Amino acid sequence: MSSLNLDDFTDLIERPDGGVRRDAEARRERGAVPPGALGRLDDLGEWLAAAQGAVPVRPVERPRVVLFAGDHGIAAAGVSARPAGGAEHLVRAVLEGGRPVSVLARRLGVPVRVVDMALDCDPAALPAEAVRHRVRRGSGRIDVEDALTLEEAEAAFRAGVAVADEEADSGTDLVVLGDVSVGGTTPAAVLVAALCGTDASVVTGRGGEPIDDLAWMRKCAAIRDALRRARPVLGDQLQLLATVGGADLAAITGFLLQCAVRKLPVILDGVVSAACALVGQRVAFRAPDWWLAGQSSGEPGQAKALDRMALEPLLDQGVTVGEGAGALLALPLVQAAAALAAELPEATGPRESTEPTEPTGRVEKEKEEGDLSPEGRGI
Repeated sequence: MSSLNLDDFTDLIERPDGGVRRDAEARRERGAVPPGALGRLDDLGEWLAAAQGAVPVRPVERPRVVLFAGDHGIAAAGVSARPAGGAEHLVRAVLEGGRPVSVLARRLGVPVRVVDMALDCDPAALPAEAVRHRVRRGSGRIDVEDALTLEEAEAAFRAGVAVADEEADSGTDLVVLGDVSVGGTTPAAVLVAALCGTDASVVTGRGGEPIDDLAWMRKCAAIRDALRRARPVLGDQLQLLATVGGADLAAITGFLLQCAVRKLPVILDGVVSAACALVGQRVAFRAPDWWLAGQSSGEPGQAKALDRMALEPLLDQGVTVGEGAGALLALPLVQAAAALAAELPEATGPRESTEPTEPTGRVEKEKEEGDLSPEGRGI
């Protein structure tokens, strides 16, 4: 039996400060730009103010990309475009600057941290900082066996909590969260289907590097078989992660929950982080208030999870590559919302209106004709 009591998170996690959010909304109402003229950026600015507990909102100056990495045994069933055990090469490419997230992070000046939880490689092949939280070498094949033992799931979950504390203590003010894995979208889809009560076909997507129809059918069958193993343990979220998750998914779940405890906002990337967030919501219902959905990847499992958590993606670019790349694209939008909320002045005179006005010549003509009724104005 695990010594970890997930119920504690329900008491530890508070919602972002509602009073501060109302103050931010009132400040926006007094602004020189009419409410609503900036669209969703207004809401983002208010959300940030509530998360920071500050009006005006502080700029997002120390964001960080955090990527949890692992290999999944289910990849051996032919459900992925990449060979089983191939996540090490992706991690190396990220660290060497040759992946999309690396390019975007350089462009935006954001540091990238990779946390190896279950790569199927010799730990000596990677930097010591990356491998120090590793729980095991690869996660089990979830259609026929558990991904982890319960003890390993607890260790991975605690590692995620520790990483969240390290980021909060170091001054990180916003996290862009992603994963680097081979086979990871399959356990993610199983978690979403299990928690939403749907069939395998509803949540089975094509993965980060799109697979062909035959591989999709194998993936659907693997998710179906794993779902049979998941349903008996739905009441125990840690056991669920051990049964059909993986070390990286357990760590992401712990990371997300502890970020909510530490009041550290997170931008979610694709289906893997969305699935872990859904597990986190089952643990502590207030936790999703601290998370943003960065982008819509087109994966059906992600869409199902975000809908269940009432999270609307900031962008819809269909980025499926994972690694936090899609979420990182949303970071400038969040930073722009913070800047606008903080730096736009309050109105000093009559505020510009967004309401359409009638052209003077047309109004005068209608007055002369004596017809200002809705019918006469063509409304």
